[in-house]
Amino acid sequence: MIDRNLLRLSDLHGFARLGVTATSSVTDLVEAMHAAIASPHLGVRGTAPERTAGITGLVYRSVRGVTGLTGNALDTVLARLPVPGPEARRSPQREAVLAALNGVLGDHLAATGNPLALPMRLHHAGQPLTLRTEALADAVPDRSSKLLVLVHGLCMNDLQWTRDGHDHGAMLADALGYTPLYLHYNSGLSIASNGRQFAEQLEILQRQWPVPIEDIAIIGHSMGGLIARSACRHAERLDHAWLETLRHLVCMGSPHHGAPLERGGNWIDLVLGATPFAAPLARVGKIRSAGITDLRHGHPLDTPRGGRAVAPLPKGVRCYAIAATAGQRRGDLQDRWIGDGLVPVASALGHHPDPERALPFPKSRQWIAYETSHLELLSDPAVADRLLRWLKQKPRQKAKPRL
Repeated sequence: MIDRNLLRLSDLHGFARLGVTATSSVTDLVEAMHAAIASPHLGVRGTAPERTAGITGLVYRSVRGVTGLTGNALDTVLARLPVPGPEARRSPQREAVLAALNGVLGDHLAATGNPLALPMRLHHAGQPLTLRTEALADAVPDRSSKLLVLVHGLCMNDLQWTRDGHDHGAMLADALGYTPLYLHYNSGLSIASNGRQFAEQLEILQRQWPVPIEDIAIIGHSMGGLIARSACRHAERLDHAWLETLRHLVCMGSPHHGAPLERGGNWIDLVLGATPFAAPLARVGKIRSAGITDLRHGHPLDTPRGGRAVAPLPKGVRCYAIAATAGQRRGDLQDRWIGDGLVPVASALGHHPDPERALPFPKSRQWIAYETSHLELLSDPAVADRLLRWLKQKPRQKAKPRL
């Protein structure tokens, strides 16, 4: 049986906009290829024109014109469709599709005002929260003074913390008395942008939570760990109050020093762009969001031109790093060639040959899950046990600054 919530009427508006954009982009790509092929006198290092002339150019301009008129008409009609309220039931299938789409094109969706762009929201029990005291009291009746915030990774969503019937958040809530909250966000935006928004959401939450917050723990999976680090840095700069109650930060499979798959995509861009004939095809490889591009080097902050910004671990917070590998031990064939499938162990543990860029996770707070993939970190029993052992430890209260 087809889930009626798989696609909402309002989604048609967003998909229609993407269709128009895709048609225009393909037209531009084909014309650029046509122009390059029609200019064979250019050398290997020459620059081919982007547009054709004469009747051929008229045809391409006509296609773009008709596409633009069609897009405007669709916008006018579809913009009138009703937008579902927050009480609408969420379909796991629809949420998975939207999360993947935002991961790949999220910055474009946000920049063009596409209704498919996901806003950042904190969720509880699968529903978005309104960060006002009365609304929070109604939505979270079993609230406590201990908050556990879980931050998903690239192309994922808050519902996907439940895997193979297990949810680290629910497990830790039952065992340690946390109230679990799940961040839902557009993973195609830059990590720095999401980090700023996350910090601001936590600052509002700190003021509006119905009971005084004594303890915050954050678990970030994959990109989520980088966003959490970025949020901490932003909070330090603005002297946010929530940072004073942050006790634990766990990064699971986070590419602190980059993910090689994104670097591979960038390498293909460089190869395709080396000649004027293949250069237009490099545009296809560039269909990667700012969030994906940031994973090339694991950038959690806005990067200054010509340099790389380093985000240190937050002071006074117990920081932990979990890595995964398909190998049975470090250095075996699967460990060297596969790792966890996405993130190398050294990157996940914050290791780097440059001491100034290495992250100082204490040895006792580094751990490797063997014979485990990147996504299996979400459900592996040994990982759950490690989280329980780490978070049950009571860190010292942070010293308040003297006035």
